Amino acid sequence: MSHIKLNQGLRRIEVTSLEIENDLAFEHFDKLPADQRDAEFLKALYIGVLALRQDRLAAFMARTNNELGTELETLKMMYEMKSELFAKSTVKGAEAELHVRDYLVDLVDSHSHADEIDLTGNSTGVITKNKTGDLLCRVDGDEARRVVIECKFDKSIRLGEIEDVDWYGKKFDTALSQLIEAQANRDCHQAIIVFDKSSVAPALLNFVGSISFRPKYGFIVIVDSLRGDYQNLGLAYLLARDLASANPSLEIEHDLLLILIERIIADANRLAGIRSLVEDGIKKSQEVIDRLEQGRLSLDFCRSYLKKFLETGTLTRTDFLDFYSGKDLKFKHKSVNDFVNSVF
Repeated sequence: MSHIKLNQGLRRIEVTSLEIENDLAFEHFDKLPADQRDAEFLKALYIGVLALRQDRLAAFMARTNNELGTELETLKMMYEMKSELFAKSTVKGAEAELHVRDYLVDLVDSHSHADEIDLTGNSTGVITKNKTGDLLCRVDGDEARRVVIECKFDKSIRLGEIEDVDWYGKKFDTALSQLIEAQANRDCHQAIIVFDKSSVAPALLNFVGSISFRPKYGFIVIVDSLRGDYQNLGLAYLLARDLASANPSLEIEHDLLLILIERIIADANRLAGIRSLVEDGIKKSQEVIDRLEQGRLSLDFCRSYLKKFLETGTLTRTDFLDFYSGKDLKFKHKSVNDFVNSVF
């Protein structure tokens, strides 16, 4: 008996007594309030129909049939569909600004901040006929503490070190020039430029990683809008608002400030790396275990030298050399890695 009937007169799909047994679908709808599930079901159906109508679906299914389970096939199909639609969109810049604004509004609300975040990409700023600076953020509503954000979903943008700028050639936008221009045009104290992982120059992506901070310029951030991942932007914004809120009467040691920010960014990049490993699935779990083993071996190694120092009151030059060079850690790690390889 078919559960699906088509009402040709009203052009409606009628579903009766339909039950779906699927863990992925159940977990998704289980997290929603009861009054939102009907709308979410219709949305899922619509997305699924769009995916089925994609020209590349047949090739996609053939390629993934023997590699992924049904749930991962579905997720990958939806991701592919969203990627294509996003890439073809003529208004993806405007959409990106809206997504960034919505994310930041939720972020400041979650931290109980009273920041005002406005879209300004369609309005001119201090510089005549210049619209650089897509979002203007007032820290706790204070006009004296402002952060500007520029969104650039453009693969042609490079970093733009000052020594590489051709003052006599054709002018091109760069990440650093846009940071300077945005600050000047919106009269701000801190600036952030946002690039999307799917549309950024490979050289710039390799340089930035996830987040990069350049004194006098600002923050360069890579987000993944197709996955809805804006965490790098969140960290950069919280740092930028703290910098904008700094007491102007203090004489800040800028070298120390840079060290602190670079350490925070480095830790954020490490977390992003670990998260990517987990998201990549079981195949990447081997590398996670390997890193954990490295940490365990390093802790045991350090503890052994601490114990020796506490027992003898000193470490010989040879001991210090062995400690500095890691002595036989590499050999021990290799044996552990071989074991992990044999298991996976």
